[in-house]
Amino acid sequence: MSRILFPVLCAVCAVVCLPRGAAAQMGKMVSIPAGSPEDHALAAVNAAPTAAEKLALLDKFMADYGKGDMAIVGDEQYVTIYTGEKQYDKAFEYADKGLATDPDDYGIAYSAFRAAQEKPDVQHEFTYGLALREIVSRYQQKPAPAGEDEMVWAARKKETLAGVTDEMSYVSASLFNAARGLQDAQMQANLLERYALAFADSPYAEPAQTLVADSYRRMQNYAKMTGFAQQVLAKDPNNIGMLLLLADDGSDRGVNLAQADECAHKALDLVAKAQKPAGATDEQWTKGIAVQQGIALSSIGQVAIEKKNDAGALDAFQKAAPLLKGDAFLYARNQYRMGFALLNLKRVPEAKTALTQAASLDTPYRPLAQQKLNSLAATPAKKKAP
Repeated sequence: MSRILFPVLCAVCAVVCLPRGAAAQMGKMVSIPAGSPEDHALAAVNAAPTAAEKLALLDKFMADYGKGDMAIVGDEQYVTIYTGEKQYDKAFEYADKGLATDPDDYGIAYSAFRAAQEKPDVQHEFTYGLALREIVSRYQQKPAPAGEDEMVWAARKKETLAGVTDEMSYVSASLFNAARGLQDAQMQANLLERYALAFADSPYAEPAQTLVADSYRRMQNYAKMTGFAQQVLAKDPNNIGMLLLLADDGSDRGVNLAQADECAHKALDLVAKAQKPAGATDEQWTKGIAVQQGIALSSIGQVAIEKKNDAGALDAFQKAAPLLKGDAFLYARNQYRMGFALLNLKRVPEAKTALTQAASLDTPYRPLAQQKLNSLAATPAKKKAP
């Protein structure tokens, strides 16, 4: 019956394919002297009219010169040729060889990423997409080469990173959409978990986190779900989505109640201080904030019920009810819970009203609420003593 109950406030749209720009050289600089035998051999490869002739000449180039850094040049050529021939597995084979020689070769990783998209092959798309992220991250942290002025290096690094900004935005959005479209919940969770941690600064990180948690929760793999949420919170202690996840799940299953209560109260405080993100409409923002507050309050109420504090529970459920009316599942669950708090307080007519509200909506709580209403109707009223 569980599901992820915290909203994603940022809109996620389909991604339009961007053209391949000139790859910034982040890896090894391989120099091929003009007029050298290597230069002539590569020129012959490029001039060959067919793929078969190119590959034959490239095989000879690698046999004669494909040692050390020159192997990187050959591997890049293999990836290009095999991708053009739609022999994607061969393209991946040579991309892996090239990245083994130079793990920071942005160009070869990007070419392999696009080949994986063409195939299509989501697993390889993630392999090379995440490799690109690591390449860029390492380059961002890279110190100035020996003998190079710090200011000159900073300017060159800034220019290089600016040159790949659009491509990396495209990679980020493509990976998210590729994983989001998967039907296999386990594969989706695995890939999006890797994505959410690698692209934590992406606008798609929050919806990715939501989908990861939702996938694990649907599979009832609560250990993985909780571990993922805690991993995110270790890096971002104020992540409202993950706080609400732990609050909602713990209160719903009656586990880790102290943590659930703490997370719910913290989320409630953070939501009150949250600022509307760029691009969100006033209506979207108001609705999202209301639902988040409602989830936190309903979680607080359910923890209170578990702790036999029915008056406190009722107060929280009553505050949550108007905030959750826009979501049938959340509202029905809150009213179902409220019904039990009222029954515990011997306020039976009000309990019936809350349970009737839960039963009126087409959610998993309809049969549960109706069953309780039936049992109340079947219970004879106690006669007063004479």
